[in-house]
Amino acid sequence: MLVKDFKRDFYDVLQNQRVLVLVAFDVDALCACKILQYLFQCDQVLYTIVPVDGLQGLENAFLENAEGIKHVVLINCGAAFDIVEILQPEDHVRFYICDSHRPVDVHNFYNAVQVKLLMREDELSTIPSYDEVFRDDVSLISEDSGNESEDSETGYKRKRFDEESVLRRQERRRWNENREKVLFNYAKFTSYATSAALVMFELAWKLSKDTNNLLWLAIVGVTDQFIHFKTPREKYMEDIIALQSHVTRHNQRGSDDENIMSVNCLRISFEEELNLCLYRHWTLFESICHSMAIACKLRLWSLKGQKRLHEFLAEMGLPLNQCKQQFSAMESTMKPEVKTKMQEYMTKYGLVVQDVILPSFSLQYGYKNLMCATDYVLACTAVLESVDKSKHSTDNFLEASDILQRSSSEKFEAGLASAKLQLKSVVSQVQSFLDMHQIISAGPFLYVFVQEGTADSRFFAHPQCLIRLARFSLQAHCAVSRNKRAQSLPLVLGAPYNLEEGTSLVVGIPPLDTDDERKNFFGKAFEQASKSTSTTAKFHSFDSYIIEMKSEDKSKFFDALISILQ
Repeated sequence: MLVKDFKRDFYDVLQNQRVLVLVAFDVDALCACKILQYLFQCDQVLYTIVPVDGLQGLENAFLENAEGIKHVVLINCGAAFDIVEILQPEDHVRFYICDSHRPVDVHNFYNAVQVKLLMREDELSTIPSYDEVFRDDVSLISEDSGNESEDSETGYKRKRFDEESVLRRQERRRWNENREKVLFNYAKFTSYATSAALVMFELAWKLSKDTNNLLWLAIVGVTDQFIHFKTPREKYMEDIIALQSHVTRHNQRGSDDENIMSVNCLRISFEEELNLCLYRHWTLFESICHSMAIACKLRLWSLKGQKRLHEFLAEMGLPLNQCKQQFSAMESTMKPEVKTKMQEYMTKYGLVVQDVILPSFSLQYGYKNLMCATDYVLACTAVLESVDKSKHSTDNFLEASDILQRSSSEKFEAGLASAKLQLKSVVSQVQSFLDMHQIISAGPFLYVFVQEGTADSRFFAHPQCLIRLARFSLQAHCAVSRNKRAQSLPLVLGAPYNLEEGTSLVVGIPPLDTDDERKNFFGKAFEQASKSTSTTAKFHSFDSYIIEMKSEDKSKFFDALISILQ
């Protein structure tokens, strides 16, 4: 059931209660969790936070922590499947789901007792009507009762299939067929709605408990969705504009002494950022080479592309020795000119504004370096998906939480270092794909697999990094391909996941020409291909377009996928 008044029907209900909070492993969920955690601390609400990685992790976390719990909050998990069916809770347990995954399962939407959806009403307008998917027809439960008679000669009972019974059965069959069609059309595309962090921040605002810290968490959550290709640019801009008014309200400076912010305060400002990865914490040259949009347009993995980049930098008046040292150490006269110079010369090199500029927010705390929201997203993602096997996933979650809290600059620096390693591994793997011509057209889609034993394959055993590799590979392939259909072809990418069990992690992403919608159809396609081939694929991820499957089943799985998508 959709909650219309978050304060009355959600937050006030949790007062003086013990709450279990289950949080997905993504930056948006982590930001939403920290906002809710702050609100609970303000009102002394008892809570337990448990990070969950996939459906199996969700079930285990609920079983281990459900004792004595009546209220469970799920952040970025639980909306896309029947939560009551999966977890089998007791009747008194209530689930509050704040999840950006779409579509929402119809059972969750129409469960008026145990499931409460913390979502915007206008984002659930496509859900089927109750009568289309549910039917309370008692007469059909025992439709043959009263239609039996005893044969006078044999003594056996036989059914009288009168005309009314036949019509009822036909009508029921038509209704079931229509129900399957309606549910398939409703669930065939997966997408994302408003960031969970932004939804939680709006709750804090309505409770008059919003702060600059919470606002920054909402900004990072919205940026995470855009950086990881979950929401289109139009939706991102819509959310950024909504946040801009809050930034102005919290960071306003006046001429009066009481309105002047202390230098030690957290200050957030809106600006048009350079769309370059971690450039404030890297060299400008390396940042450009590892930024997807510019790297693909200039084809920087080739010698010709490197030459064009040198020309581009020279034309902007930026010496190579300056570009190859830390951005913070560049000459003070050059740093402010980088953005304007890139905008001035970008058209000549086939770049557009979206390739170079990203409207975003930056943060400054005291005299420390200015940091943008994308820096935090990349650093936190790298920590959440750490390849250090000595660390438990919960430790990674807590470290990422510390980065957002800005309690440890050392952890933030370590997160940035891990993010750079991730970016380098992605670019190196994309270059390998292109040099070896490994991206192959299967007709209705492209596919490529990271080979076992590849040096950086450990990075791609994690969903967000794998998605970034898939997107970079598709964009790079489209930049070099002579096939005019390349822009309209989706990509399926696989990487080694568990070598001992012989499994691979497989992701499917939509084609580039559907970027305005960012809707993914691979969830249903993978499901149908798995059923038709009896492949032991595991749909444990909260994103249905990411699956784990046996590496030996690849060929028959792909054959089925080709026939489904043709």
